[in-house]
Amino acid sequence: MSSSTRRPASLRVRTRRLAAVALVSSSALLWVGCSASTSPTGSRPQPSSTSTPTEVAAVTAISPASGSVTGGTTLTISGTALDEVTSVTIGGVPATDVVVTDDGTVTAVAPAALDFQPADAAIVVAAGEAAVPQAEPLTYAYAVETPLDKQMSYALRHWDEYNSAEWGNLNSVGGDCANFVSQTLIQRGWVQNDTWFNRNAAATLADWSPAWGYVPAMHDWFASDNGPDVTRLTLDQRDQVKIGDIGMFDWNNNDIPDHVMLVSSVAVVDGVTKIGFASHNLDGPYRDLDVAITDEHPGGNAWFWSVPA
Repeated sequence: MSSSTRRPASLRVRTRRLAAVALVSSSALLWVGCSASTSPTGSRPQPSSTSTPTEVAAVTAISPASGSVTGGTTLTISGTALDEVTSVTIGGVPATDVVVTDDGTVTAVAPAALDFQPADAAIVVAAGEAAVPQAEPLTYAYAVETPLDKQMSYALRHWDEYNSAEWGNLNSVGGDCANFVSQTLIQRGWVQNDTWFNRNAAATLADWSPAWGYVPAMHDWFASDNGPDVTRLTLDQRDQVKIGDIGMFDWNNNDIPDHVMLVSSVAVVDGVTKIGFASHNLDGPYRDLDVAITDEHPGGNAWFWSVPA
């Protein structure tokens, strides 16, 4: 190139600068093009998920919220993700027949209240060893509702606190066991009559009938055609015995009953029906049937009088 066509130095510098700017702008456009889907914050959007969040197990309600102190009420427990529930306890006592239903709720049969006394009992629902959280602490209100409730609640209050002011204490004349059982039957709704009565046992001149306070006479009245509506069951029929029934005992197996107690517990343990009794003389809330006729009175016999519901 001749000197006549050579560009001035200042023009050459300007041209190089413009070229550089063009190169930078072109690179920037390419970069913007690669990242056009980037969010304003600079993070890449995540693909949407179609999975459902896992529900957290929780108990929200129980229905009904109250029931009989002798138990037997079927409860429905509702909440979320309860399909792994394995047990329910009320007041520390296990409920029975716990079932997870198809609609996601849990049903269970309420046990008897502790000593058949009315109280608000805490409910614990568990999946294995872990308690299921509750939306708020749930309780079950045990109440005295039925004649059986009245009988058992009375018996477990007075097995060791004699109601002598009302019914007297017959231990000084042979034993208070029949007097105690008769008291509980009054609570059950039985009515005194000319054969079975205690009109003034707390007074000096007591007025009570043999059928009320003397075991052999009580047995004979139960067995008579004019007696109450009860059914005799043998030891071999113990699986038919229920709470509120009456147990009679022949300690020396001579066919003359020596003692009477009120059935206060029935449970099947390893296939065997275990029965406990509330009693006076000896006083106790849950005296064991088999212990009574083996350890305490070897060779003794027992039978039961089943009381209609």
